[in-house]
Amino acid sequence: MVSEPRNAAANRSVEILASKLRRRQIVGSRATALETLLVLRQVIAKARFSNLEQLVAIIRDVGRRLVDAQPKEHSVGNTVRKVLHHIREEFHAATRGVEVSKPASFSISKFVLQGQPRKQVAVQKSEVKGTLKENDPDDPDSFARGLKPVLMEAIQDVLDELETVYDNVSRNAKDHIHSDEIILTLGMSKTVEQFLKAAAHVRNYSVIVAETAPSYNGREMAKSLSSSGISTFLVPDSSIFALMSRVNKVILGAHVILANGGMFAVSGSLMAATAARAHSTPVVVCAGQFKLTPLWNLYHEYGALDFGNPSDVLGFENGDLVDKVDVVNPYYDYVQPELIDAYITNDGDHPPSSIYRLLKETYDDEDNEL
Repeated sequence: MVSEPRNAAANRSVEILASKLRRRQIVGSRATALETLLVLRQVIAKARFSNLEQLVAIIRDVGRRLVDAQPKEHSVGNTVRKVLHHIREEFHAATRGVEVSKPASFSISKFVLQGQPRKQVAVQKSEVKGTLKENDPDDPDSFARGLKPVLMEAIQDVLDELETVYDNVSRNAKDHIHSDEIILTLGMSKTVEQFLKAAAHVRNYSVIVAETAPSYNGREMAKSLSSSGISTFLVPDSSIFALMSRVNKVILGAHVILANGGMFAVSGSLMAATAARAHSTPVVVCAGQFKLTPLWNLYHEYGALDFGNPSDVLGFENGDLVDKVDVVNPYYDYVQPELIDAYITNDGDHPPSSIYRLLKETYDDEDNEL
């Protein structure tokens, strides 16, 4: 079957990654995206195909296996969709002899400064025109030989984007954080951590970090920021609303950004965003663009996707009480787009209402369901 990787080594790498995802040996959006991309690169390098449909079928089959192994890590499916988008883009550029250059990153700030939206520029690429021929009876492997080098370059571009996502998100940190501001955050987000540290090079400000019970990841964040010379205060989650009147900005991380502009973020984010809305405090989310997913939140009004150990909230030593209640420990909150003011990504700043446009540019509609 063309949908199965024909190389045993590539097929084994898919199974190994699926096993690691299933056992939660690889966790986190960026880590899973990087591993998925490396496996896809190996699969494409070893795969045999004579037309575009066969290649797409191979990638989609690998994507389904990985997503089924761990459906809670949306960055796996997002990475597969992005690779499929690049495959079609490079194929059309090679067969038509026209390469559509990557549009310049667009953001609200750039729109105001430049006064015009981005424009796509078509660049003639005559040297590749007509070099690809599908289903060649004389040389069935000629199509793969001609397309693979271009695909390897495209995948390397995606890999470079993932590896530099923290730096690119933090690039304009000084434009969002000003001197003497008080910033509130919670949990341990590498993207937010690098964003705050980048701003600290040119700004003198304070950070309030909520403990984020029951995981208490906020303690790790507070320790990291404090060691970098940032004035940091660690507070219990119950103090968020009381302190919000003194806060200038709330900066959160995201696990996944949904098509409607909402997001799933670490538990406690909904409380912080709701308190910020009550005090008219802006809420900014720092996240790489690889966290954008074309999926919608249809089933979880407040929080779900993944659940932690209930004993972290209410231990079994409280035997009489445990027998009378159902304890739920959601790991993520669903934060509605109405509670978010802006997303800061490696492709610029975007309001929640423009997420759908980014999805249209990043993925193809036929890949919404792998």
